[in-house]
Amino acid sequence: MSGPAKTVLVSGGTFGIGRAITLGLARRGHSVVAFGLEAPQVSSTAANAIPALREELDRERLSVELMEADVSRSADVANVVERAIARFGRIDAVVNNAAIGPLGTVLDTDEALFDRIIAVNLKGPYLTSRAAIPYMIAQGGGSIVNIGSGAGWGKPNMAVYSASKGGVVALSAAMAYDFFHRRIRVNTVIPGGGGIVSGMSLGRVGGDPERFGKGAPGTAAGRVAEGNDIANVVAFLLSPEAETLSGTVIDVGCFAQQGGPIPPRPASHA
Repeated sequence: MSGPAKTVLVSGGTFGIGRAITLGLARRGHSVVAFGLEAPQVSSTAANAIPALREELDRERLSVELMEADVSRSADVANVVERAIARFGRIDAVVNNAAIGPLGTVLDTDEALFDRIIAVNLKGPYLTSRAAIPYMIAQGGGSIVNIGSGAGWGKPNMAVYSASKGGVVALSAAMAYDFFHRRIRVNTVIPGGGGIVSGMSLGRVGGDPERFGKGAPGTAAGRVAEGNDIANVVAFLLSPEAETLSGTVIDVGCFAQQGGPIPPRPASHA
């Protein structure tokens, strides 16, 4: 690990990309408070993740504070922050990773689903950041990493998910400006490459891993991206080596933030 150990909150930190981030930070010696929901969420296969993650941590002799909490509920977020302060006495960083990603246009996304997507994907980072930033200010600085998506620039059949992730990109930039002189750095990481298995990605293919990643563009490494690739970049952004970086967007994969490709014209439109 580069630099001193930090206390890090990781939302959605018990499954998929978040699980890889939790493990990657713990392996580097950081004190991690990872939280998520054990019940499956809309369009996701992630469920009952804490016991398996605890077993993995025990095998590696790593200690992580694991909690069940809903990032869209301010009371749940307050409980996470209170646990972190009670156990570690400080909060140095937040990784806002929790998200849900139902597909659909504005015509087939009902109002309740719209509200839930925005609550998790955009309100969640707001609530967690809002709860943690006062501690960072008191400590003289900190770091926030928001996990975005290439959909944040618009993707077909992802209308509300795209809107939520576009909001994350804008929120990150605004917070980077707002807390620049408080030495709180805010950056966005965009997963890409088409190979990162998560509850959301599996949910989009009916939970069948055999249908996942087919035709994925991969990365410049000559392979699809993995959760550890995201975890490595997050760890870098929390490190002293990244102390001048704020307001940046790092694309881990294949130009996901630049959009495309345009899909074939549906037969029904011919």
